[in-house]
Amino acid sequence: MKQKLFSHLSAAIGAVTHRPFAACAATPAGGGSINQTFRLEGTDGERYFLKLNDAAHLPMFVAEVAGLDALAATNTLRVPQTIAHGIAGEQSYLVLEYLELGLRGDDPLLGAQLAALHRCKGKAFGFSRDNFIGSTPQPNGWRDNWVDFWREHRLGFQLQLAAQKGLGGQLQNLGGKLLDCLPAFFEGYAPQPSLLHGDLWSGNHAFTAHGAPAIFDPAVYYGDRECDIAMTELFGGFPASFHASYRAAWPLHAGYETRRDLYNLYHILNHANLFGGGYVRQAEQMLLQLLVKVERPAPGHH
Repeated sequence: MKQKLFSHLSAAIGAVTHRPFAACAATPAGGGSINQTFRLEGTDGERYFLKLNDAAHLPMFVAEVAGLDALAATNTLRVPQTIAHGIAGEQSYLVLEYLELGLRGDDPLLGAQLAALHRCKGKAFGFSRDNFIGSTPQPNGWRDNWVDFWREHRLGFQLQLAAQKGLGGQLQNLGGKLLDCLPAFFEGYAPQPSLLHGDLWSGNHAFTAHGAPAIFDPAVYYGDRECDIAMTELFGGFPASFHASYRAAWPLHAGYETRRDLYNLYHILNHANLFGGGYVRQAEQMLLQLLVKVERPAPGHH
């Protein structure tokens, strides 16, 4: 790694921490597919977590800082503290607190603390700025009505991206039908604008050396708390003790199981737009199953 970058980062970190820092080594940290990640070490043994990308990706780091700072302000779940971000030469960078993380820890505490995070309410659905879900833009314009927000800024937006990528036909046909009948999923249920992590799959949480939960790589906005819970059941999932603890702290509404797939459809559509292939077919399958649930309600529901 170039000495020029080291001196830039050293100055940026020192300006924030008010302590001299001299970067001397950067060890690849692995993990992310979007950014290069490193453990940045100083001559005094102090360490930071460093993300690098090309200069054009600075808006992603700016959005990540806003999300992490919003989560940190709730004093619920541990997140890495944001230190510095900017452009050095042709690269954009983000410097975060370095947390020594492992995969084992207090899962029930994670459930309880996530419920506490979700009790942090917003004035409406959305966020103070747009951000990203993975590398895809995520619009967060404020809406008072949750169904409108989910239709316009989540499923509708992903379907528009899909159309631009030439994913038409069945996906657009079924998607349009689903957008028309979204209110049916919310009969008897009025979501509140809870502060969400927004991208809470198993790869975006870990535990500190003391076993305390930590979350990172957010796509923050105020939305239905069920969105976060739904994603904990996607891509590997979280253990039963986490779910039991969350529900003990704040029980879920009766219709959650049906809405879970509606919320996870957003992430599958995003993956279809990013990676294509099997995710397109998976999205079509989910759309079909969701339409069946709306057109033929479960026994005992009218």
